[in-house]
Amino acid sequence: MKQNFYNVIGIMSGTSLDGVDLAHIQFEIKKEQWHFKILECETVPYSPEWINQLKIAVGFSKKELEILNQNYTQLLSKIISVFIEKHQITNLDAVCSHGHTILHQPQNGFTLQIGNLPEIATLTQQKIVCNFRFQDVQLGGQGAPLVPIGDRILFSNYNYCLNLGGFSNISFEENNQRIAFDISPVNTVLNFYANQLGLNYDDKGTISSTGKINSALFEKLNQLEFYQLKHPKSLGFEFVKEIILPLIDNFPIPIEDKLCTFTEHIALQTALALSIKKGNMLITGGGAYNTFLISRIQHYLPEMKIVIPEKKILEFKEALIFALLGILKLRNEINTLSSVTGAQKDHSAGVIYP
Repeated sequence: MKQNFYNVIGIMSGTSLDGVDLAHIQFEIKKEQWHFKILECETVPYSPEWINQLKIAVGFSKKELEILNQNYTQLLSKIISVFIEKHQITNLDAVCSHGHTILHQPQNGFTLQIGNLPEIATLTQQKIVCNFRFQDVQLGGQGAPLVPIGDRILFSNYNYCLNLGGFSNISFEENNQRIAFDISPVNTVLNFYANQLGLNYDDKGTISSTGKINSALFEKLNQLEFYQLKHPKSLGFEFVKEIILPLIDNFPIPIEDKLCTFTEHIALQTALALSIKKGNMLITGGGAYNTFLISRIQHYLPEMKIVIPEKKILEFKEALIFALLGILKLRNEINTLSSVTGAQKDHSAGVIYP
């Protein structure tokens, strides 16, 4: 008989490189309904050296990637162990970890998340559930987004769930199927230009709000092929590095205007992604703090009620849902939806160590 209570840690490292999100979560199943409580949670920032490594790793050789994976697995193991010790967490059923995406090319049949090597279980002395994307790509899917099944199980009272992280992704029900896909880059681009001003990020979109929209750049961005594709579809940092940044840098305009134009682009593409433009929408991820971006999304969706949740859900929703994916894997239940990723079938993704 399957258990109805789980004590786990969910871990996520996103493309915006804020750091490693860790959340200690307790799940309970009552009358076939899932309930959760987020307990201790924190984001452990990366050192400048690690940020640089993770930024440039997309260009690494196979050997360099292997060394990076070993080193990152050790780093992540230490972060996990310190978190468990600091908060005196005991009797864990599992640690459910996404790892950090370095390469994501589902069209070429591969995706790489580092930090998912088997030794992570030995180093942390915990049962680890990880490497959630690989199997889906092997089954012909995008390997992303994976969060939507968690949206369906935990946040079904919202018409839409929008996450604004390194990239934006949306999740919703349509014809009794969960539909989800990546919409556009967000903080991967906004942070890149904020960095050029000596800032980690554009706080609340203050700098973006002082810029002007460059109509020619705005038009070029909206004409990119990715936005014409039907779902399922997903984005990796390669798209930003090879397409978005060179396009923006073709325009010799102030950084404020680049930020303003790209913010407007994100807002418009968000609205265009929705077939029904009313109801309620839960927004999470670091971009939810960008009040200028939120105001522009609201401008394009005047009939949508935008809900920004309390801090723990806003910042740790992805860690929460990867914890749930790990539990579903332990229960040998479906945690990846073919309607979302385009894989051959629904399946239970991830590996369990030991």
